[in-house]
Amino acid sequence: MTLFNDMLKRITLKELLSVIIILFVIQYLINTLNIIHIDIVWVYILIIFYFIFKLKDGLATIRGDVRKLFNWKLLENILIIVILNIFVSYGMLYFSNFILKTTALNFASNSLFTGAAAAIVISPISEELIFRGVFLNRLKLIVPTVFAVLISSLLFASLHSFGSIFSAFVFAVCIAILYLKTDNILVPMFAHFLNNLFAAIIVFMDSNNILFTNDMVILIMSALAIVSLVLILICVAGQLKILNINDG
Repeated sequence: MTLFNDMLKRITLKELLSVIIILFVIQYLINTLNIIHIDIVWVYILIIFYFIFKLKDGLATIRGDVRKLFNWKLLENILIIVILNIFVSYGMLYFSNFILKTTALNFASNSLFTGAAAAIVISPISEELIFRGVFLNRLKLIVPTVFAVLISSLLFASLHSFGSIFSAFVFAVCIAILYLKTDNILVPMFAHFLNNLFAAIIVFMDSNNILFTNDMVILIMSALAIVSLVLILICVAGQLKILNINDG
């Protein structure tokens, strides 16, 4: 484990939550007073700067984490998780459409065009530092590791819309396990980046709305979503069992 990751584990929940609350209160006050409009993206950017300040003494060691990231076996595992999660995500969007009678495509398009850069770059960095880097590590000191993974993943999923909550939770559990196995925060960051990048590319390329208007495509994607979910759950169950044994 590098100094960077070691220092990340020392940041307390109390300190991080205090910073987040202060930033959101400032954002609310400024927006309410109509001084200037501050988007949530800027709050995320400020949170990243907070982490940079806290971890500045360990930044020089991050090159070691980068080298460990580009391991072919690890990259293969990350890619498999991301691809399976994308299928699960679309399956959940189809399901939410059926339940709510809304158009998931509109949600996906809005996400892309209102904040593509934020979703692809800023969110993976800030959210992984928060939920895996701090929340998961601090929760491990309070509850068993399996519960720490589930709780931090649930908190992460709560940031997402109805149609994405379940897939976000499953994805969060997967990358939390990857983080615990590698002890390298860049691993979940990279997986999160790839997931959001692929999702944005798919929405951009689907200019004819085929993914949500063609019955055959929907049927195939739904079948792939079911298969992907089963594969992920089998793998996750095994990994969580190992974590539980290690705790014991």
